[in-house]
Amino acid sequence: MTTPLIECVPNFSEGRDLGIIKQITERIESVDGVKLLDVDPGRATNRTVVTFVGAPDPVCEAAFRAAHAAAELIDMRKHQGEHPRFGALDVCPLVPVAGITMDQTVPYARRLAQRIGEELGISIYCYEYAAFSEQRRNLADVRAGEYEGLKEKLSRPEGKPDFGPVTFNPRCGASAVGARDFLVAYNVNLNTTSTRRANAIAFDIRERGRPKTHDGTPVGKPVVDEHGQKVWQPGSLQSVKAIGWYIEEYGVAQVSINLTNLAVTPLHVAFDECCKAAESRGVRVTGSELVGLVPLNAMLDAGRYFLRKQQRSTGVSDKELLKIAVKSLGLNDLCPFDPRKKIIEYAIGAASAKRLVDMTAEEFVHETASESPAPGGGSVAATVGALGAALATMVANLSCHKRGWDDRWEEFSDWAEKGKQHHDELIRLIDDDTAAFNALMTAFGLPKGSDAEKTERHRGIQEATRRAMEVPLRVMEVSLASMDVIKAMAEIGNPNSVSDAGVGALCARTAVLGAYLNVRINAGGLADKTLADELLTRGNGMRARAIALENEILDVVNTKL
Repeated sequence: MTTPLIECVPNFSEGRDLGIIKQITERIESVDGVKLLDVDPGRATNRTVVTFVGAPDPVCEAAFRAAHAAAELIDMRKHQGEHPRFGALDVCPLVPVAGITMDQTVPYARRLAQRIGEELGISIYCYEYAAFSEQRRNLADVRAGEYEGLKEKLSRPEGKPDFGPVTFNPRCGASAVGARDFLVAYNVNLNTTSTRRANAIAFDIRERGRPKTHDGTPVGKPVVDEHGQKVWQPGSLQSVKAIGWYIEEYGVAQVSINLTNLAVTPLHVAFDECCKAAESRGVRVTGSELVGLVPLNAMLDAGRYFLRKQQRSTGVSDKELLKIAVKSLGLNDLCPFDPRKKIIEYAIGAASAKRLVDMTAEEFVHETASESPAPGGGSVAATVGALGAALATMVANLSCHKRGWDDRWEEFSDWAEKGKQHHDELIRLIDDDTAAFNALMTAFGLPKGSDAEKTERHRGIQEATRRAMEVPLRVMEVSLASMDVIKAMAEIGNPNSVSDAGVGALCARTAVLGAYLNVRINAGGLADKTLADELLTRGNGMRARAIALENEILDVVNTKL
């Protein structure tokens, strides 16, 4: 069962005093089980976005300590900045990451809101999925009037906070605590200093758009509905919030964007739409910046998008996709973009134990040759399989860019994508096989003094044995599937690389047959002999098919050599 993991992204109304920011983040890091991923201060906005992850209870404790620190260290009476705000701890959203649903996250957000409100004496509004009413789902509505209008807001019945005092706290202001989907804060840089132009572009693209006027001009008489409310003319993108501002630190105006659903409007779509809107107004986009962290897939999708626009193969490494995305989005425009710090999966994994796949080729070989029984034949089989699939992917990419085959780029790009999927999974299986072996050794080491201990030990051994068969079976399945790509590349790929396809076939066959040996050696330890026979039969069928495919591919290769 996956351990529940949530992300917390508090925004503090301080972006200039690094000493204060450090004291706040130290409170966060003082909680065991919490990993601080990112600290992103903005001088012009006078705001810092902090990102940390962990299990729900430690994250909520860290968020409370951060709120306490902000209340002690930040005086809203002195605050000035470009970004909308109404409190020292301005917003504090919880975001489900893994092993937990949004419905399960909401109670944590509400309990955190109540604790901050009651123990720290701060007016708290719950927003997004944690909101108690539809009127408070939207953060912009909750924060309307900002700090300067907060005292008057609290005096009205509709302005009553969900938790904490109704009286105005001039030092701390108020805070919004919520639960939301993953949000990407993204700024697009413009070659202008005009906030007006930046706002116009923001209105062009954001979902809410701009107020509709009778003459179609920004200064025209607003169109109202039967209730006297303004009628809005939607912008071009859904799930997008945006405003324009000027950043004195960089001397440029920006379109500041919140992407609330990347499945609806991805990063690259927002960027390109900004480019179009800017060009129509005589403005150029010079680059962009990410505030906080971004999911890996958002960057990979951007890389594929820009490669397709260039009619180039998308079946390249994640590293190459990231390079294309960073360059195309201009993410190095204002400051260097570090994927290890800005991509959430990389940031979370940075503290994990070193994997086999993180080793150099020399290190891996030496580790295999050592007296340790792992990595062994299973991990080596997965490695050989990954190399076979990688060779097929290489031939597809070379074919995609072969002179005279320009009209076939998409065909070979699709083959390269399939090859990449296979070698990426086989790379993951290198460590999975070693982990399965280590789990089996751990199970054999369990105590067996009492009947209960013996029963538990037997159960653990059987579960681990089954896993030790399932992983090499998956190596067989993926390696066998990769042979379809290898065969296609031998038949229709760049003829200058047909020998590479042949080597790929040899690697894939070796991976299938090698992994099958691991299935067989573990089958004897499985008490469920019916299941053992089923797994062996599956494996033997794949072994026979791999040998047949190898012969077919080599026949093609030998006719072309």
